[in-house]
Amino acid sequence: MDSLLIITVAIVAFALIFDFINGFHDTANAIATAVSTKALKPRHAILLAAIMNFLGALMATGVAQTIAKDIVDPFKLENGSIVILAALISAIAWNLLTWYFGIPSSSSHALIGSIAGAAIASAGFGVLHYQGFSKIILALIASPILAFIVGFIVYSIFKVVFKNNNLTKTNRNFRFIQIGTAALQAFSHGTNDAQKAMGIITMALISANMQTTTDIELWVKISCATAMGLGTAVGGWKIIKTVGGNIMKIRPANGVAADLSSAFVIFGATFIHLPVSTTHVVSSSILGVGSSQRVKWTTAQRMIITWIVTLPVSILLSFVIYHFCMLFV
Repeated sequence: MDSLLIITVAIVAFALIFDFINGFHDTANAIATAVSTKALKPRHAILLAAIMNFLGALMATGVAQTIAKDIVDPFKLENGSIVILAALISAIAWNLLTWYFGIPSSSSHALIGSIAGAAIASAGFGVLHYQGFSKIILALIASPILAFIVGFIVYSIFKVVFKNNNLTKTNRNFRFIQIGTAALQAFSHGTNDAQKAMGIITMALISANMQTTTDIELWVKISCATAMGLGTAVGGWKIIKTVGGNIMKIRPANGVAADLSSAFVIFGATFIHLPVSTTHVVSSSILGVGSSQRVKWTTAQRMIITWIVTLPVSILLSFVIYHFCMLFV
């Protein structure tokens, strides 16, 4: 069998593994608040998230095309297949490491940083599409800030509107609403996060001369949506605990405000075809909602440090992995 074909098959397999890991790594994004407030039982929450992630992944391709063409040019990428394979291995390694320690890091930062690092290792800094790359980085930085602000505003409105309502009745009503907001959040997660693996597979197909456009093939969409859904079904309990309880004590109204805020930001990013970190967006929404209450800032600081280091670490890691892979080519 041709070596390029073998590498391409390996890339598709690793991309689906990345999507699967992304599913259980980021399950907490959609359901942590609903589980922590007991609006949904954990098994029901995970099943709901898996279904909505799958459906969301089938609904859009704009983010996938951004990944495929805006970081580097897949049609001109030297040793493109090795670059993509090294990027996937790097991103998967970082995701598993942070999952093991229960830290909600960004799969998006890991993947984008890994693509950049491996591409630089292959052809130098000039290979990057700086306009597209900087646009993606700006979205990754701005989205959690926006989520924090929106979360603060939404919950402030809730406090004014419901300040005279019976607390027990209000909490019961918000728990019911949380079922819908958790589903909405999971759907938004699918529209953005699953697209990243689709973009990677498309890059691989172009590099192997198996595809001549950045259009996303139907089998790629279905495969990535399925991998994301199955990964979500497995669940990421360590991260659910961190997001659902270690940032702040979440009540039903907090959960609804955070879910609505993060879904709004993620849908907005998907609409303009920009990848964002759903982990950053959700965690920042919770921080925004809780900023007027008692937030466990030690947990938040640990998360923020991980967010900051993910991009440079993944760039360096993929740079090293690329050169290691080239020893066997």
